[in-house]
Amino acid sequence: MSYPAPYAANPNQSLGRQISEDASETRNAFQRDRDRIIHSTAFRRLEYKTQVFVNHEGDLFRTRLTHSLEVAQMARGIARTLNLHEDLTEAIALAHDLGHTPFGHAGQDALNACMRDFGGFEHNLQSLRVVEKLELRYADFDGLNLTFEVREGILKHCSIKNAKLLGDVGQRFLDKTSPSLEAQLTNFADEIAYNNHDIDDGLRSGLITIEQLSEVSLFADNLAQVKAKYPKLEQRRLIHETVRRMINTLMVDLCTQSAKNIAQQQPKSIADIRQLPQLISFSPEIAEQNQKLKQFLRNNLYHHYKVNRMSAKAARIVQELFHAFYENVGLLPNEFQTYAETDKARAVADYIAGMTDRFAIREHRKLFTVEEYL
Repeated sequence: MSYPAPYAANPNQSLGRQISEDASETRNAFQRDRDRIIHSTAFRRLEYKTQVFVNHEGDLFRTRLTHSLEVAQMARGIARTLNLHEDLTEAIALAHDLGHTPFGHAGQDALNACMRDFGGFEHNLQSLRVVEKLELRYADFDGLNLTFEVREGILKHCSIKNAKLLGDVGQRFLDKTSPSLEAQLTNFADEIAYNNHDIDDGLRSGLITIEQLSEVSLFADNLAQVKAKYPKLEQRRLIHETVRRMINTLMVDLCTQSAKNIAQQQPKSIADIRQLPQLISFSPEIAEQNQKLKQFLRNNLYHHYKVNRMSAKAARIVQELFHAFYENVGLLPNEFQTYAETDKARAVADYIAGMTDRFAIREHRKLFTVEEYL
């Protein structure tokens, strides 16, 4: 079979950009998108936005940037194995978290609560908003003017209400069709990356233990293999060897089962892919084991009382920033003040969502701590 497969996304047959541009002489359309994402302001800010732990609490925990790079690496590997388009998967992976707020999911939940009467806030939609509107780098357009295929991949899920407002990328949620295989597999790579690396960070922080994780079969089975092969291995390497085997187990299963699904359906083009059920999947057995791992992390890490304390502080910072800016738009930078004249709440949400953890903390101190100016 030629590379990529005939049912893979093809940059030469892209559904195009919102604003027409001349083709690059040296890069295909998906490579060009990837490069625009890497050079964006929002991408650089991911270095100081966190997954679970607040940025200032340690230098070794994952950030949105390291996570995005890890997702891109995994997604490219899956795409290569399945004979799909690697450049597209990489672009989607690097862009998928551009709309995340400071302080991870705690920040998103707090900002969504603040925006309840103004259309809500969801990081997936915000990532699309960043690449379509908020990046101001080019003379001919707002945003990054990415191809449809990358924008489609960024929008992993969407309510019917919001889909009706999004034009071309929202249409599949109304028609109940599937996105490209590249978009599908990047979603799985995202899940594999954050589940397994949250284990690593959780163990490093001491919030969860190997003994607790040994109750989860996906961890326990791979831990047993490592101990059998390296009975005297110190804990740091023991953890790393176990986690990397877990990742390998999930990646191999995903590729194997997805290849079976594709072979069974025999798609001939990306148009066929859009009309078929989603073909990228785990086997039923591994899907069940992965679900139990997610439940463990939810119960023992994400809801750990120390994480709850961090989340409560983060939520308070986001809420207080929102109310301060909403009640007095004169506190916003000039460009956001101008935008606030037409949509005050969304302008405030855009400003806060673009903040890094430490910038949000600094802004909060400037607004609420008198000593900052004494």
